[in-house]
Amino acid sequence: MKSESGELQAALKRVFGFSSFRPLQEEIIRDALGGKDVFALLPTGGGKSLCFQLPALILPGLTVVVSPLIALMKDQVDALRAAGVAATFLNSSLPAGESRPRLRALHNGEFRLLYVAPERLLLSGFLEDLQRWKVNLFAVDEAHCVSEWGHDFRPEYRQLSTLRYRFPGVPMMALTATATERVRRDIVVQLHLRSPVCYTASFNRPNLTYRVSAKSGAYGQVLAFVRARPRESGIIYCQARKTAEQLAGRLSADGVPAAAYHAGLETAVRTRAQEAFLRDEVRVVCATIAFGMGINKPNVRFVIHHDLPKNIESYYQETGRAGRDGLPGECLLLFSPGDRIKYGRFIDEKPDPKEREIARAQLEQMVHYAECATCRRAHLLNYFGETFDGKPSPVRGGAQEEASAGTQNCGGCDNCLAPRQTWDGTVAAQKFLSCVHRIHEKSGFGAGIQHVVEVLCGAATEKIRRWGHDRLSTYGIGAEHGRAEWAAIGRELVRLGYLRQDPGKFNAAEVTEEGRLALKSRRKITLTRPVAAPEAAKERAGEIVCDEALFDTLRQLRKQLADTRGVPSYIVFSDVSLRQMARFYPQNDSEFSRISGVGDKKLREFGAGFMEAIATHLRSHPRQMFADDSFAAPVVPMRSKLTMTVAESLGLCRAGRSVEEIARRRGLSPETILGHLATAIEAGEAVELDRVLNHEALGEIAAVFKRHGFGNLSGAVESLGGRYSHGQLRVYRAAAQSTPGR
Repeated sequence: MKSESGELQAALKRVFGFSSFRPLQEEIIRDALGGKDVFALLPTGGGKSLCFQLPALILPGLTVVVSPLIALMKDQVDALRAAGVAATFLNSSLPAGESRPRLRALHNGEFRLLYVAPERLLLSGFLEDLQRWKVNLFAVDEAHCVSEWGHDFRPEYRQLSTLRYRFPGVPMMALTATATERVRRDIVVQLHLRSPVCYTASFNRPNLTYRVSAKSGAYGQVLAFVRARPRESGIIYCQARKTAEQLAGRLSADGVPAAAYHAGLETAVRTRAQEAFLRDEVRVVCATIAFGMGINKPNVRFVIHHDLPKNIESYYQETGRAGRDGLPGECLLLFSPGDRIKYGRFIDEKPDPKEREIARAQLEQMVHYAECATCRRAHLLNYFGETFDGKPSPVRGGAQEEASAGTQNCGGCDNCLAPRQTWDGTVAAQKFLSCVHRIHEKSGFGAGIQHVVEVLCGAATEKIRRWGHDRLSTYGIGAEHGRAEWAAIGRELVRLGYLRQDPGKFNAAEVTEEGRLALKSRRKITLTRPVAAPEAAKERAGEIVCDEALFDTLRQLRKQLADTRGVPSYIVFSDVSLRQMARFYPQNDSEFSRISGVGDKKLREFGAGFMEAIATHLRSHPRQMFADDSFAAPVVPMRSKLTMTVAESLGLCRAGRSVEEIARRRGLSPETILGHLATAIEAGEAVELDRVLNHEALGEIAAVFKRHGFGNLSGAVESLGGRYSHGQLRVYRAAAQSTPGR
């Protein structure tokens, strides 16, 4: 089924309160409406849910969403009902008395969306019911669970292949936020997707700041971090259940409302903790990995990893729970090399050699991330097969923008904000490489980095004596560094390519060809100091500056309304919506409806109350003025034609910055900025031409285009004697062509 763009836009605003789509959403929705199978990889916060929720409003019949997450089902259904959408869920959390009326309503065709767990979907008789309910689309959420190569494999997901045979004419959509190339291929095969249209958005989350700090007095570090953010909520991930409980208890005793969450707690206790967090009654949850995957709380402002995650996929997904609303989020990892040793022991206990090999490789990749001195954002994106060129780019395969002279500086991680000190590590590197070489020469096989460290430090271990490594020329030559320092040096030599580790041989180290050349030539090798406490970011991507006092007032009103309805606060309005209200002070229905997240139902239900609160605030407080004091959304809408870098330039232009100022601030050429503005105008965005061209220039350019026509840009430039650039003329042309009769 095809739908006109106007119909999609109208439904998007009427029901969900958004005036434009995020990258790739519209394309995915159109293909789903066209009856095509779709695979979509969108990052956390990238708007996966809308990709199947909007088609459900347009297609006749029922859309079935398969999800393994009971908490997420209830959360999304609550949000849909608040927006006026007929939706329900069926899972094991419902008693029979609640399931029966929902089943009757499904038989009567009263719902547009049904969320269901895979186990329930595959129960005897349920598939037959589905065939009577006129299913028009299957959406498989968290689709990485279908792959054994995924980080969260669930065997019951494999049985979803049955859907293709039972419903051959019904299109399928598979969605996930994190999957390597291998997992993506496996999803398509296992679900029997037919010639699917595949969409892969960027893994980049520009509003998140990534930091790694050396773990030293971990509780004090956590308490200081949380206390510095007294109004913000966050998640603290711990490796052990006991750690999660102790941390929550200590934080609560120190005046920070906190709760523990892990799989060992009774279901009722976990549910209470989760509900308290969603409703802002506790602001910190200390949890194992059991928490968070199904939590749709958009205003999580920080995620702390108290312990080292086991792999990068888990780390990426867990950090992705911060800043889902597009506002700034902070991600802090407390790193201790001891965590690596502890996990290594757990891995050694795995009975399956293949599992041990994979787990070791994943752990080393996580350690490399924690210790790397380069841009952390680039490191994460590279892991998922994406190249970061130093500028945010929301859709891979889109236009590539200029980056500053070969550098990678995201401006949103500790290594970019406060680069670590380097030192001349030539002598240390020579000693380490020589020791690895001597061990191999003596024994005929390699040893792990930890054993090399013991040899360098002159340790008297049984293993060293048995292999005769106490008689090596490199034995005991490393007294100038401690064991932890030597281990960090060894791992950095691996990252720099002078050493490699063989996961099939217990991560034994061996000197690479590059390392042998470095040994022979005695070339200078620069090493980096270990991670320490980083400086705070001066500016945070995604931040919406607003009247903070009014924002607090609106938060209290939102909480009261949410408590009355028995739902989390963000079901009423997101923080983005409240911050826009506190920036633009809407006074009437027309202005209020322009706030992000305000659809028809929420305007009717909440508009008067929030506008009264704003008016009351203005009677006793002066209206604050901001750089852009016109009534327009401070977060630039991400139309499918706009990349994030174009949107950033557009936002700065609307804030009153000149082309030259924007270019200097972003490290790009003025011509590139003009190109961004032209692209934005072509996508339907408004740009004031007097920000780019004065009155005299407008007259000259208009006359030349009248002679040459809009199709001959080069001819127009030549006729004007080079007084105006291609970029300036392109902006004028875009504006003129978008204005009827001009």
